[in-house]
Amino acid sequence: MFARLIAFFFKNYISFIIWKDFEAFHFNKPEIDRDKAILLISNHFSWWDGFLLYYLNQKHFKKKFHVMVTEENYRKVFFLKYLGAFPVKKNSRSTLEALEYAGNLLNDENNLVLIFPQGKLYSNHVDKVVFEKGLINLINSSNRNFQYLFAAMFVDYFNKRHPAIWCYLDTWTAAEFTSLQLIKSAYNKHFENSRQQHNRITI
Repeated sequence: MFARLIAFFFKNYISFIIWKDFEAFHFNKPEIDRDKAILLISNHFSWWDGFLLYYLNQKHFKKKFHVMVTEENYRKVFFLKYLGAFPVKKNSRSTLEALEYAGNLLNDENNLVLIFPQGKLYSNHVDKVVFEKGLINLINSSNRNFQYLFAAMFVDYFNKRHPAIWCYLDTWTAAEFTSLQLIKSAYNKHFENSRQQHNRITI
């Protein structure tokens, strides 16, 4: 009961701080297979990213949210575990255990698992998104009966006092034998297309 109350409070609190600190949060709504779990892959440029995608899931996909976070942040921000976060300690045996755990989550159609393949924060103005090797271990730990969803997020102020967020989403159908290089290539194609679309915005 306590955990559900905490989760309910922070669900509403996250909505509040997003609309307090941002002018708008723009995102498209791609069609998804409701009978499959979602592996959501996104660029990682700010402290906000996990909260923004948590909010997006609550509003649109309505899956059970899970996200891999560093052990340091997991211990520092006590409420993350109530929002579906699970920790990973880099360069340790627990890394493989966390990736296997995430892969198993994808075997349940009710779940959404968010992964930031960069592993750390980068500017949202980079030309390409780097991928650490762990993602393929996660995929190999699943039964591969899930769907890929790519997110590319950008922030701009334009003529407003507060910034706005744009999140460009698209599904991707994996090849039968998917490699990290194929996923990286497909994601970066989405990222570049999204970046070009975003750069065409004028106010």
